[in-house]
Amino acid sequence: QVKKAVEALLAFARSKAKGKALLLNESENVHLMVTVWKVPRAAKVIKIPLPHGIRPETAEVCLFTKDEPNLSSEQTENLYKKLLIQNGIRSVSQIISYKTLKKEYKIFEAKRRLLNRFDLFLSDDRIRRLLPSHLGRHFYERKKTPVSVNLKAKNLAKEINKHIQGTTLSVNNKGCCYTARIGHTGMKADEILNNVIAAAEVIAKKLPKNWKNVKILHLKTLKSVALPIFTANISNLDE
Repeated sequence: QVKKAVEALLAFARSKAKGKALLLNESENVHLMVTVWKVPRAAKVIKIPLPHGIRPETAEVCLFTKDEPNLSSEQTENLYKKLLIQNGIRSVSQIISYKTLKKEYKIFEAKRRLLNRFDLFLSDDRIRRLLPSHLGRHFYERKKTPVSVNLKAKNLAKEINKHIQGTTLSVNNKGCCYTARIGHTGMKADEILNNVIAAAEVIAKKLPKNWKNVKILHLKTLKSVALPIFTANISNLDE
């Protein structure tokens, strides 16, 4: 069922691109839509590692770090730059310390520029709780919520790459439908298929009330209709 949906979406994307030969290199994101039976009481972000990366190597990634005692913002940022280089991590384009974020990205226009400049934001898990009040709601509305990473991890490269190549499902307590970016139309059908299965396995364990709360799963691109790939029996929810 998933494979049929993926192949149909890819065929649809190709047929749309035929008339625009110049845009063939521009791929569309493929999203997994999750509809639940029961809206959770609390909002949460589910991190989903994926077997196949969904971001091109040119993707711009920004990392927010905590302030190191007795160091200026610039020294803190250089310290973490060195740490990433020592661990062979070249995928992070910019490091912004918490102090810099508060000082230089105070006004709305600066925040908007920051939001538009990067594909993904990572955050040192030690300052995760401090960020929402400084970033403002636009980051969260545009689904660019910073993903927390453990900068003290033994294998830092694995920790960072897992989040850069993975995705997130933002579950809120306002509605019953959530979306996760699962691939793009430039990928092979089997790669998207594997990503969908991997995401479904994580959702089955981490969604409030687990798999029995999943009502329907759809796959879609921005311009396509939503294709159902799973529909639960009504008996799935025991309440």
